[in-house]
Order: sequence, then structure tokens, then C-alpha cells
Amino acid sequence: MTKAELIDAIAKEAGVTKADAEKTVGAFFDIVVKSAKKGDKVAWPGFGSFSTSKSKARTGRNPQTGEAVKIAASTRMKFTSSATLKAALNPKKK
Repeated sequence: MTKAELIDAIAKEAGVTKADAEKTVGAFFDIVVKSAKKGDKVAWPGFGSFSTSKSKARTGRNPQTGEAVKIAASTRMKFTSSATLKAALNPKKK
């Protein structure tokens, strides 16, 4: 689903204009990014949570040449789905 398709679907589902839907979704992601920069976790019960994890600097390999490459330390964004979402995606078969 593209951003435009997502905005259309949200506007239709919520009964709001596309402009309002885009502002709302944009605000949501802005808040998630700001919270992640502070090291906070953003949780939505029944859906999941967004958090960060740190990776240490390490040495990797260039797969084409085999040459050693330094990989800098970084902060990564992580999404963990809730048990409710996992159950909805993986219904039990009889």
C-alpha cells in the first residue's frame, strides 16, 4: 500500500477529508520519531509498540570483495507486534 492509498483508506474509514487524514497520519509519525529520539517507547494496545535499539560499531565484510569494512554504531527503530495483532494475523486452524 502506498502513502496515497493509505491516506485514501483512512479518510474513507474515518469519514474525514484526505487533507485531515494526511495531517493526522503525519502528526502520528512525527510524534513516534520525536519519542524515539528521546529513547521513549510508543505503544498502541492491541497493535504493538515502536521502540529503539542500539547497535555497537563492528567490522563487516564487503560481499563482493571480502574486504573488511567498519560499520558505525547506530540507533535502530524497532516494531514489536502485540499478541492481539499476532492472533489476528495467524488464526488457529481447526
